Amino acid sequence: MEEKSIIIIGAGIAGLSAGCYGQMNGYRTHIFEMHNLPGGLCTSWNRKGYTIDGCIGWLMGSGPSFNYYKLWQELGALQGKHIIDHEEFLRVVDNEGKALIIYSDLDKLERHLKELASEDTDEISKLIQLARICSTFNPPIKKAPELMGLVDLIAFLFKARPFLKINSRYRNITLQDYAKKFRSPFLRKMFPFLLVDVFSLIMMLGVLHKKSAGYPEGGSLEFSRGIERRYLNLGGTIHYRSPVVEIIVENNRATGVKLLDGSIHRSDMIISAADGRTTIFDMLGGKYINSKIQDYYDNFPVFPPKILISLGVNRTFDGFPHWVIFLLDTPVVIGGQEQTSLGVEIYNFDHTLAPHGKTILRILFDADYTYWYNLKQDPGRYKMEKEKIAETVISLLDKCYPGLAALVEMFDIATPMTWVRYTGNWKGSYQGWQLTEKTMPPFRMSKKLPGLESFYMVGQWVEPGGGLPPAALSGRNVIQLICKQDKKPFKTTLP
Repeated sequence: MEEKSIIIIGAGIAGLSAGCYGQMNGYRTHIFEMHNLPGGLCTSWNRKGYTIDGCIGWLMGSGPSFNYYKLWQELGALQGKHIIDHEEFLRVVDNEGKALIIYSDLDKLERHLKELASEDTDEISKLIQLARICSTFNPPIKKAPELMGLVDLIAFLFKARPFLKINSRYRNITLQDYAKKFRSPFLRKMFPFLLVDVFSLIMMLGVLHKKSAGYPEGGSLEFSRGIERRYLNLGGTIHYRSPVVEIIVENNRATGVKLLDGSIHRSDMIISAADGRTTIFDMLGGKYINSKIQDYYDNFPVFPPKILISLGVNRTFDGFPHWVIFLLDTPVVIGGQEQTSLGVEIYNFDHTLAPHGKTILRILFDADYTYWYNLKQDPGRYKMEKEKIAETVISLLDKCYPGLAALVEMFDIATPMTWVRYTGNWKGSYQGWQLTEKTMPPFRMSKKLPGLESFYMVGQWVEPGGGLPPAALSGRNVIQLICKQDKKPFKTTLP
C-alpha cells in the first residue's frame, strides 16, 4: 500500500512531534515553517556572542521518574544532553534582604520553612505532604485521551484519585489567598510571589522532588534542534521560510496548502500546529466553526504575553543563586504596567550561553498586548520604550549586584510583538489559553473542526495547560488518531 502523505503547518514542538510520530508510523510528512529555525516559541538567538534563551526555565520530564521522559526520549530531545537539577530552585528576597528559598528536596524545604515560621508548623507540614502526593502522580501518555475507553478511564481515576482530589481542592486558589493561612507575616508577604496558584506550586514542588524538572544544558534552541534532527533522521522534510497563508479545501476535505509565494502543495491530510486563531479564521476563512469554538476565541482569556529582557554581563556569578525574585522598595512601571518585584535568572549554570568569564541574565515581566501593539505603530516610540526598560532594569539590578551596570555589554528586549513576528501567536501569548475553571484539564478543544475532513490541529490551543509536554504530547496523540482511522497499529521507536 502506498504511504499516505501529511503536510504539517509549523515546526514548533507540536509540529515536530507530529512529524516524528508520523514518520515512525509510515506516513510521508512535510513541515512548512514561517521562520528559519525549529522550535517556535522554544527557541534561542544570538547577540554579540551571547545566546539568549527564549523558553525553557525547567523541563517537566527531564528525569526517568516521569512518563514525559519517555516522550522526550522518543523525540530525541534529551539524548546526549547534560541535565542540570538545581538544589535551590528559587529564592525570594524581601526589602530587608531576608530570603524565602524553594529547595528542590522536600525534606530540606520543610526544614527551611519551619525555621522561618515555627508558628506555622502544621500548615507547612500539610503543604509538604500535598507535594509528596503530587510527586507520586505520573500523567499517562501511552494512549491518546480520545481513544481511552471506560476501562482506561476507571484505571486512571483509581490510580490518580489522591492527585485529582488535590487538583479539585486547590486549582482555583491563588497564592495571595493561600498566604492568608499562615500566621507568619513573612510567609504571608513572600508566598504570593512564587507562582500564580496553589496547585501549580504544589505540582511543581512534587516534580522537583522527583528530579524531573531539570534544565537541559544548551538551552531551548538546542533542545528543539534535537527533535529536528530526530525528525530529519526519520526521513521527514522541513521547508523553512515557507509561511502558509491558506489551507486548500475541496468538497469539505483539506487537500493542501498555499504558501505566501503562491505555490500550492498537496497531501492526503493536513495537520496545523500553527496559531489556533490564524488557522481557523485566516487559513480556513472561519468556515469550519461552531458556536462553541467561536465562544472560545471571543471569551476565553489567554496567557499574558511577556517582555523578555536579556543582559550580557562581563563577569561571572559563581556562587550566586541562579533565580532570584527581589521585592522592590518602590513599584516601577515596565511597559505600561506597574511591577512590585524583579525576577532575574542568572545563567551561571550553563556556560555554553556566554563567552568565558561572562554571563547572560534573563528578566521576564507580564505584558499588555494592546499597549505594545499600539506602540509598535510608531517605530521611534517603540524603540525608545525598549531602551527605557533596559535602563530601568539595569539600574534596579545594579542595586542588587553593585557594579553590574558598568559591566553590561549587551542588552536585548523581546516584546509581545516579537513573538507575533516570529511565531504568529495570537496576542503574543506564550502558552495559549489561560487556566481557568473552564480551561483546566480535562478540558481540551477537539483536534478536528466541524464539517472538515482530513484535517487536524495540535499544540497549545487544543491542549491547554501551557508548557512543552502538552505540545509534544498533542503531536503524538494526533498520529494515534490517524493510525486508528487508518486501522493500523500505532508504533514508537527510540533513536
